[in-house]
Amino acid sequence: MSVGKRCVVAVLAAALALVGNTPVSAQSPYPTPMAGGVEDDGTDCQVTLPGSFPANSRLPDPFTKIDGQRITTTSDWRCRRAEIKRLAERTIYGEKPAKPSGVTGTVSSTGITVNVSHNGRSASFSASVQLPSGGSGPFPSVIVLGGFGADTATIRAAGAAVISYDPLAVGREGTPRNNKQGAFYSIYGNTSGTGLLAAWSWGASRIIDVIEQSGGSVLRADGVGVTGCSRYGKGAFAVGAFDQRIALTMPIESGSAGAPILRGVATESGAQPLSSAYGEQPWLGDAFSAYTGNPAGLPVDMHEVIGMIAPRGLFIMENPHIDWLGARSGAVSALGGAEIYRALGETANISYWSDVQDGTHCATRSEWRTPLQQSIQRFLLNSGSAPGTIRISSRKPANLAEWRTWTTPNLGGGTPTDPPPDGDCTATVTTNQWPGGFVSTVRVTAGSAALRGWTVSLTLPAGATIVNHWNANRGASSGAVQFTNTPNNGTVPAGGSTEFGYQGTGTGTGVTPACAAT
Repeated sequence: MSVGKRCVVAVLAAALALVGNTPVSAQSPYPTPMAGGVEDDGTDCQVTLPGSFPANSRLPDPFTKIDGQRITTTSDWRCRRAEIKRLAERTIYGEKPAKPSGVTGTVSSTGITVNVSHNGRSASFSASVQLPSGGSGPFPSVIVLGGFGADTATIRAAGAAVISYDPLAVGREGTPRNNKQGAFYSIYGNTSGTGLLAAWSWGASRIIDVIEQSGGSVLRADGVGVTGCSRYGKGAFAVGAFDQRIALTMPIESGSAGAPILRGVATESGAQPLSSAYGEQPWLGDAFSAYTGNPAGLPVDMHEVIGMIAPRGLFIMENPHIDWLGARSGAVSALGGAEIYRALGETANISYWSDVQDGTHCATRSEWRTPLQQSIQRFLLNSGSAPGTIRISSRKPANLAEWRTWTTPNLGGGTPTDPPPDGDCTATVTTNQWPGGFVSTVRVTAGSAALRGWTVSLTLPAGATIVNHWNANRGASSGAVQFTNTPNNGTVPAGGSTEFGYQGTGTGTGVTPACAAT
């Protein structure tokens, strides 16, 4: 049994509780930034897929089109995203069909009904709704896959509704690939090659269709977020990638077939093998069987699926304590996806956090509370600023440079090779001292401008010697010591932070670090 079967999404109960008591006013709707007005903005893009693809052990270049030409402007990304979508459907997920010919339903203060008809077939499913405790709406909402763990009272006090969506009603687990069940397969056939993740995404899109048709009297269609943990984290990731009306995507501990790069999962010790993720449940499309032992043959990988979400809000939460979840590959994926956000000029809209202490699967994480609060307020309530935080655990460090051969263009104009301006930075140190030794954690925080590199200088007490360090490059082992960023943590958004650490013998307290941008 996978870790995914043992989970409930307990994290949302406390994490979303911190959104606060934002007052709701019927006269003040919340326009959501970055969410698209349509499910798929690239349907008019001409995409022709070749019959075969060259093998590539590194991550594919998200900025190079199928015809070999590199994109150069922000407007080019629209049809490049359409190419990535088609590639992901063909090799990973199976096709997510466009909106069916008939979608009707109702939205009330307690539930949503969805009725679908297409090509003479029909299916129905429903979702429950919990509205905020105050105000008269219309309200933004969070779709919770599986309906687990949401603190509905706190979410309502914050001004957002909770939509509890049972994806198993749309694509059932425990079925063979040649006899898939659920509302999706009632419409498109039980032998469809589309996997459950794409089917679950299709179902979430139909919920948004009904919200749109309702006229916005109860819920707003332009303020929808999605979340889930473990297998439902895989689903939440797919929902956000395949529907541009999702303003904020929040996958939690999604593991293989979720956010982590597939090429990395295949090499990461202890991570769920691709063959296992494919065989455990029909989550992935049938065509993925050709790649379970050959991920280098994939023309696309999950960093580009992250790019399908860009520049909308994304907060990836991962657990580095359980090898099965492939957090190292998740960190690489986030770093690769963040390069797409950077090229589009929206680095603050992506956050990744695996630096957590509690190793329990789908547990509440105190470390996630503030960035999760900021993400919800920014993308669903249009208040405050996005966190733009990349926090990678030293347990599962990642180095994007090992996985890519491509560079990141500046799609917004100017000279692509021009780096962003240097910013200022500060450094603080926390030391855990014991007789004869210590461990120190240093946090580097950017000032009003982003960093593209940093150096931290400090002087150790007499007799102290560093014997180990992580998430930084180090010069000396004693006395005056300098630490510099690694390739994966040199870029820090304005106001954002990153951490590194070191272990030593002797006394490590009383250190005052100094930070300089490089």
